[in-house]
Formats: sequence, C-alpha cells, structure tokens
Amino acid sequence: MRLRRLSRVVKQGALYLSALAFTVFAVFPFYWMFLTAFKQNRDLYVGATDLRHIPWIFNDPPTLEHVKLLFGGTPYLTWVGNTVYIGALVVLITVVFAVPAGYSLARLTGAWGERMGIGIFLTYLIPPTLLFIPFSRVISVFGLQNSPWALVLVYPTFTIPFCTWLMMGFFRSIPKDLEEQAMIDGYSRLSVILKVVFPLAISGILTVVIFAFTLVMQEFVYALTFISSVGRMTVSLGVPVALVRGDVFYWGSLMAACLITSVPIAVVYNLFIDRFISGLTAGALKG
Repeated sequence: MRLRRLSRVVKQGALYLSALAFTVFAVFPFYWMFLTAFKQNRDLYVGATDLRHIPWIFNDPPTLEHVKLLFGGTPYLTWVGNTVYIGALVVLITVVFAVPAGYSLARLTGAWGERMGIGIFLTYLIPPTLLFIPFSRVISVFGLQNSPWALVLVYPTFTIPFCTWLMMGFFRSIPKDLEEQAMIDGYSRLSVILKVVFPLAISGILTVVIFAFTLVMQEFVYALTFISSVGRMTVSLGVPVALVRGDVFYWGSLMAACLITSVPIAVVYNLFIDRFISGLTAGALKG
C-alpha cells in the first residue's frame, strides 16, 4: 500500500515538475523580451563585463527610452496598421477560397480527392526563395510595385493551400449522415452547407483565421521584395530595417517591438486554445 502511494506521489511530482519546466520554457522568451525592452543600455552592454552583473534581473532601474525610440523614432504604429490591414484582407480571401475548397475535396470520393488534397498541400511547401523572382514579374505586370496590394495578391498563394488542407481534415470529421438527414428534411445542398456544416466547422474556420494571420505577420521575404517605402512596410519588415543599422542593433527597441507584437497573438491563442486544438486535430482519426 505504501509503495503504491509512493509511486503515485512520484508520478504526480514528475507530472508537476514537467508542467513547471514546460511553463518556464514557454514564458522565458517573453520574460527576456520584457527585460531587454526596459533595461538601460549600461545594464545591457556594460554590465556584461562585470562579474557581479546578473543578467536575469534589472541591475539598474528600468527605463522607457527603448520604447520611446520605437514609437518616436520609427513609424511602428503605421507598420502595425499596415500589417492588420493586409492580414485582414488575406484572411478574408483565404477563408472565402479555402473553406469551400476544403469541403469540396473532403466530400470528393475516391482516390482523386486524397491526391488533390496532397497536391494542394505540397504547393505550400515550396519555399518563398524560389517563387519571389517569378512573383516579381507578375507584380510588375500588374503595376503593384511598392503597394500593399502586392502582398494581398501574393500571400494567399501560401495561406490558401495550407488552410484548404487543414479544412479537409476537419470536414471529414463531420458525418455525412447529418447532411443526408437534413436533405431528407427538405434542405437544399446550399442550405445544408450554410445551416448545418458551417456552424459545426467554426473551430476549423477559427484555426484557419489564426494560422493565416500568423503566417502574414511573420512573413519577411515577399515583404522585403515588393515593399520599399518605409511607410508601407509591415511589422516583420519595418522593425529590422529601422532598428538594425549596419552593425548596430538596437536590442532594447527590437525586443519592445517583438513583445508588443507577440503578446496579443499569445493572448488570442490562449483564449481560443480549446477551439484551436479541436480544429487542428479534427479528422486525425477519421478520413
């Protein structure tokens, strides 16, 4: 009996320690960004040569000079606005195309449905470094150089394939019997899709929205290729361009920008974590 209790206590202790270690691992980047964003330059650079210097805490009083440089010395808010504007349009385009495509491929019987789904997903795996040159020609033909619409046109080329493949797995987890029963009750095919299937696919659609917007926020190659004006840049491009000048890195302002940008995304992920996991894992056992 004592051995069982001891074994249970050891297992629970190991579980709690693992959870604590994972929490520290997940939170540490945010903590380090917070420290770097509010440390004085002397605490960041000069203190590194002092053996009494502790890098994990504020050795000197915190400062707002890095945040002031970010907001006062760069058009950071403009970059955020550009990113939200482009991201919202790309998410809208992605949902409009990926959701119906995912449903169609999920309901396409036979091997062709599976092959087409895999083929669409494989297009997502093509690296941007191979595509930005032909895309440059396309953008030039349309006259969209140095325009946010260039990114609105290009970004769906990698968000739609991935999100279509994601929605395929989710729609396959929805039983066809529900659609057949609704059609027996008098619903048309379009009514079944709008009133039965899509409400059940909210988790998957939310996953698509989060993934598409995240992909837009972190993309750098296409933004660097098609946008040259500082006022039209996105966050992922404007921050390193403005705060990395030659061999001088403004680490405090860089980390402040990263912290301000990443915290809202982390909050959204945590608020919708249940729906997010449901949408991401749907169809894993069915199909």
